[in-house]
Amino acid sequence: MTAPSPVFDKRSAVLLVNLGTPDAPTSAAVRRYLAEFLHDRRVVDLSRWLWCPVLHGAILPLRSPRVAKNYAKVWLDGSRTAGCGSPLRVHTQDLADALQSRLRDLRVRMAMRYGNPHLRDVLRSLRDEGLQRLVVLPLYPQYSATTTASVFDAVARELACWSDQPELRVIRDYHRDDGWLAAMAAKIRALRSNAPGEKLLFSFHGIPERYVRNGDPYPRECEASAAALAQRLGLNTDQWKLSYQSRFGREPWLGPATSDVLRDWARQGVARVDVACPGFAVDCLETLEEIAMQNAELFVSKGGVGLRYLPALNSDAAHADALAALVRRHTTGWN
Repeated sequence: MTAPSPVFDKRSAVLLVNLGTPDAPTSAAVRRYLAEFLHDRRVVDLSRWLWCPVLHGAILPLRSPRVAKNYAKVWLDGSRTAGCGSPLRVHTQDLADALQSRLRDLRVRMAMRYGNPHLRDVLRSLRDEGLQRLVVLPLYPQYSATTTASVFDAVARELACWSDQPELRVIRDYHRDDGWLAAMAAKIRALRSNAPGEKLLFSFHGIPERYVRNGDPYPRECEASAAALAQRLGLNTDQWKLSYQSRFGREPWLGPATSDVLRDWARQGVARVDVACPGFAVDCLETLEEIAMQNAELFVSKGGVGLRYLPALNSDAAHADALAALVRRHTTGWN
């Protein structure tokens, strides 16, 4: 039986916001995307006089072709999924659709902080449809100024131009949310039920240490998520570890680095490991290429037998249920 169409109120909306993605796995598209991303002062807080010449003179010309090749490895062509394009965009849209089926009285839309569909354009579309109440849910379980705060900045800049602003509620984080933790733990447990690896690694995206010294609470929230998941999974301290991936540049970043942990485990004789990435709501380049390909190859090259990447929650029913409950708590009092 076909499910009935949603009967939502166009005045009330939920906006899921993810990081972003290039429009195509090409050097030109990646360059446009990286330029917008790396111009954000929340992401790189260096002086523009110093940073912009380096960014445009060296980083974008050299990095864009390499990153485009990596995107091409994981780009969805429609043969393996109902959608096609960037995995992050496809999975985020699928999650938004799953959330819409659970929040039938609210309009659910998806936007990207960088790239398309652009956050600014989606907000203006909602405004033109009569928006009066808005919940913004950045798809980052753990708060960081480099991600969540950047979304809030962009929303605030756009709404500052509106004469008639909507009632606004923002969800800061959900790193200890019971529904999200239950969904994550259940998926990890199910994926490891058959021949689990000797070790489980929780790999989170890294940020520079300097940002943490300036007050960013991100590592505390990553540690809290990892510890809560390990407890739910019944793991001893010697069975799991937390690490940080995706380092960029020369300054010190949060550690230990995912690649360093995998090297050490391989040298210690650990044969098989499982890697989960609880900081990513949906699968993307950093999980599908960096972990499942690059780091899997690294682990084997250093003596390990195999690395198994445990996929993100994506649009799983339990994930959509958890986020729907989270949104309901933040829309209390709305008719």
